Amino acid sequence: MIDLSPELITILMLGGVFVGLMTGYPLALVIGGIAMVVGFTVFGPNVANVIYSRSSELMIGYIMLAVPLFTFMGNMLEYSGITERLYDALYLWLGRVRGGLALTTLLIGTIMAATVGIIAASVTMLALVGFPSMVKRGYDKSLASGAVCAGGTLGILIPPSIMLVIYGPMAGISVGKLFFGAFMPGFLLSALYMIYVAIRCYLEPQLGPPVPAEERTVPLGKKITMVLTSMVPPVILVLSVLGVIYMGIAPPTEAAGMGALTATLLVIAYRRFSWKVLWQASFGTFTLCGFVLAIGALAFAFTGIFISSGCGDVVKRVVMAAPGGKWGIFLIIQFVIFILGFFIDWIGIVFIMVPIMTPIAVELNFDPVWFAIMVCVNLQTAFMTPPFAAAIFICKGAVPAEYNLTMAEVIRGVIPYVVLILVGLALCVAFPEIILWLPNAMIKPL
Repeated sequence: MIDLSPELITILMLGGVFVGLMTGYPLALVIGGIAMVVGFTVFGPNVANVIYSRSSELMIGYIMLAVPLFTFMGNMLEYSGITERLYDALYLWLGRVRGGLALTTLLIGTIMAATVGIIAASVTMLALVGFPSMVKRGYDKSLASGAVCAGGTLGILIPPSIMLVIYGPMAGISVGKLFFGAFMPGFLLSALYMIYVAIRCYLEPQLGPPVPAEERTVPLGKKITMVLTSMVPPVILVLSVLGVIYMGIAPPTEAAGMGALTATLLVIAYRRFSWKVLWQASFGTFTLCGFVLAIGALAFAFTGIFISSGCGDVVKRVVMAAPGGKWGIFLIIQFVIFILGFFIDWIGIVFIMVPIMTPIAVELNFDPVWFAIMVCVNLQTAFMTPPFAAAIFICKGAVPAEYNLTMAEVIRGVIPYVVLILVGLALCVAFPEIILWLPNAMIKPL
């Protein structure tokens, strides 16, 4: 063992993560390796017990069972055909206005966010269904790809969200309260996105022309029937998950089981079920959950070494000494999260930063639910800020090759939405009830 000051350990661990990420190694290996090396240097062979106890604490956490269940629910819905039916119904109503198909894409992204909750699935579905439909009708490719990325990423914020399931245990906050705290900010971002598209297409009609009249010539009764029938499955799924949580019937883990069952029954009802679909949904669940739990277990060990070495107090002293009082400190925290989103997946940011940030937020007397949702809203930018920018790469890869979509076009398309997320953050600061009203109205606290 070597006697190192907490300040030096802080520099070694945080600097080591930054350098390790620049080498291109997976985040789980980087943070796990740093935890092992620094932990052995500081605590000696006993570090193995620290890493094991911290990792197992996360792995056996009951609430974490909701992660594979919500993931399976989203994967099953990817094969259900619900997105295609919604698009066919809504474009008949919105196609007549400028930018109507982009508005349809954002609206479907909002609806699917309350049912899927997996970024890869949401962005892929919108890229395959919405992007070709827009470009074939003369839409600008940057506008179309931006709508796909922005609409698809809402699923990580609007419940049921895997991000919130993971964040809750890290911060010691009820996942149910986080779910209901995220609803209004998620809808706020969706509204800001649609207002932006409507205004921009009004000012520049060539970016999003209306759908030709002959494509919209459908009897009113049929259009109403299409909308109602396409909306029923998402409503059923939302009620089966979020309804039982809000009414106090079941906590999030059991609600996730209900959601997985309901999604499977919907796939069967739409005659899309097969053993191949079940295998693909299950394999996708195993893959994503293995990735999440690998990062989670090693990040939990990393933060255990970090805090046990006194590094948490070092960070706290540095942050609390920042100018501007509590709001100056809040802005610094949000800025750090925003910058980390350029380089690290949201999973790593949550597992590493939340145990460090939460005590600071408590000392500053911020409402824990409000602070948590503000962090999660900020993390929306991580999906659309290169070089990491998962949504950009998923959209680019999912769009059929014949459309010749370039990375530069996607990046130009998402920049306005990153700015709008920052606007949404400012509105939630000015009007905290956007986040707090619904959790405070819950029938039964969880």
